[in-house]
Amino acid sequence: MNGEISIRPSADGDIAAIAAIYRHHVLHGIASFEEEPPDPAEIARRWQGILARGLPYLVAERTGQVLGYCYASPYRTRSAYRFAVEDSIYLDHRETGRGIGRALLSVLIEHCAAQGYRQMVAVIGGSEQWPSIRLHRRLGFVESGTLRAVGFKLGGWVDTVLMQRALGEGATTSPYKTGGEHG
Repeated sequence: MNGEISIRPSADGDIAAIAAIYRHHVLHGIASFEEEPPDPAEIARRWQGILARGLPYLVAERTGQVLGYCYASPYRTRSAYRFAVEDSIYLDHRETGRGIGRALLSVLIEHCAAQGYRQMVAVIGGSEQWPSIRLHRRLGFVESGTLRAVGFKLGGWVDTVLMQRALGEGATTSPYKTGGEHG
């Protein structure tokens, strides 16, 4: 790996690279349950929605090239879930196994904890996706369950592995002691 990796907030100029990375995963993998890759305009709309909520959307880059991205989104939309976020992380398929995912997810965890979120949930497509499961485990996530055969993609049934990690004080204190309510 030549050059240093930097993690930074995503920008409008990253949308094409983000769309290309995601397109590969949609077409060739089971990490995403989408079967048709969204175009860059749709990726931009989704990106803007995450940023409008004040949630982090990060990219990893080396010498100006986006190698991967991750972001936090609301875990669910009902108000009682307002202190829980879900992480999403995708890497350029040529850049796996180089610590980029760990760097991205570590920074995402820090940002979400600093914003007062208390739980992060990973919804991992495919119980055989050991690199993603291992990454999350190494960063403090524990398996909460597996939903068997809830998706059908690329000619086969796909499980969903649920993993969870406490952020900050987790469930040990009221969330209102650390800065208020998320809407």
